[in-house]
Amino acid sequence: MLAIDVIIEISINDEGQLLVKPEIEKFTLIWRSATEVHWDIQGGYLYSPKPREWSYFDWYKHIVTVIYKECGCRLIITNDTKWIKIPDNLKEQIISFYN
Repeated sequence: MLAIDVIIEISINDEGQLLVKPEIEKFTLIWRSATEVHWDIQGGYLYSPKPREWSYFDWYKHIVTVIYKECGCRLIITNDTKWIKIPDNLKEQIISFYN
């Protein structure tokens, strides 16, 4: 059965990594997928490497797709999702990805 979890926060940290924080689910073994999607145990968030060839939007799509395919969980944004250090154009791209 497919799980659904709310993304409570999307941010870019000082190292330039995109962070996606789910409300409930924990993805501690996602590193096994060898997809460059990682889980920070203490922070409780998924993160990407600093973008090189891919844009932040590409990494966002990759993170949510990997979690869907590898873990059977659909991550969704809501009106309560917090956006920290996310440029407006990236926020618009992410929102339009769901519509």
